[in-house]
This record gives sequence, structure tokens and C-alpha cells, in this order.
Amino acid sequence: MSTKRITRAADAKSKKTKKNKRTLILSVIVVVSVLFLALFFITLFDSIYPPATGNHSAAKKKEKIEATLYFSDANERYLLPEKRFLVKEKSPEDQAREIVNALIKGSTSGLTNTFPAKAELLDIKKEGKDTLVVNFRESLVKNHPGGSAAEMATVYSLTNTLTANLPDIRNVKILIEGKGRESLKGHIGLDKPFHANQELIASPSSK
Repeated sequence: MSTKRITRAADAKSKKTKKNKRTLILSVIVVVSVLFLALFFITLFDSIYPPATGNHSAAKKKEKIEATLYFSDANERYLLPEKRFLVKEKSPEDQAREIVNALIKGSTSGLTNTFPAKAELLDIKKEGKDTLVVNFRESLVKNHPGGSAAEMATVYSLTNTLTANLPDIRNVKILIEGKGRESLKGHIGLDKPFHANQELIASPSSK
């Protein structure tokens, strides 16, 4: 009798242990499922109704504006407009930097580029109320092909593009490594700020 009682007690204890294990495993599964569903619905809610900060701020930083960039025709006689969507920046200097770097990268529609591929922008500063000082590395001069037409295309694609997209800017001054130059490469003087030249923009009849 004693042996049977011990056996029954052991069986009961074993069953109770197994039952406890099943209950524990089931509890863990339920908790994990609830956490997963909560995370899923929170993520879904944030994607539909983005918060005032976080993802919404990141999206706001990538807001775009439509800009008009001027490149050259094949003969470097006229400037032709190209519409481009660029990142919207807060300050005129940062917006100008975005625009100039887009000019340096070149046309995306087959127009003739007005900057050598290896040209590099150093910095841009606003001077007074309506002048931007655009400072390039020596690489602009070193890699520029030269010639009056090519130099004029570079200078006025820069000037016309900046003044067209930045309402407060009327003049553009060009520096190389922080210093003024008599000319870009022997033809177009850089000693004074430039104003937009609308006569260089191609009319429909001259394209």
C-alpha cells in the first residue's frame, strides 16, 4: 500500500509540474503576442498620424522646392533653363549652396554643363542685403576649359541661377580660395560682382 501511495503521489506531482509548465508557456505566448500586437498598432498609428517630432521632423527636413537652373546650349551662346526639385533649406546661404552644387553636378536633360566636373564649392556668404559671395576651390580654375564663351557661360549660369531662385539676391561675387581674381581664366574679369544678364537666356526663336 505504501508503494502505491508513493507512486500516486509522484504521478500527481509530475502531472502538476507538467500543468504548471504548460501554464507558464501559455502565459509567455500570450504576453509576447500582446506586446507584438501593441507594437504593430503603435507603428501603424504613427505611420498614419505622424507625431509633431521624430519622423515628421525628418520628413520636413526633406521638403523640396522647384528651382530653375541655367545651363548652356551646345554652342555656349545662350543659357537654357532646366527645372529641378532641390532640398529646401532655411537660410539663403544654405539654399544657394544646394543650388550651386546642383549646377556643378550638371544637367540631367542633356544641356551643356557650365562647370567642370571637378569644380568644388568652398563656401557661400551673404554680403550686405543683396549680394552673395561664392567661394570656389582652385579646382574650378585648374579644370576649366577656358575661352570667352565657356567662361561667360560659367559666370552667368551661376549668376542668373542664383538671382532667379533667391528673390533677395541681385549680385553674385566670385572668389577662388577666398581671394579675388582678375579673371577666371584670362577672359571674364572677376574683380566686380555680377548682375543677372537676361539677354543670355535663349528665347524660343533662338533655341
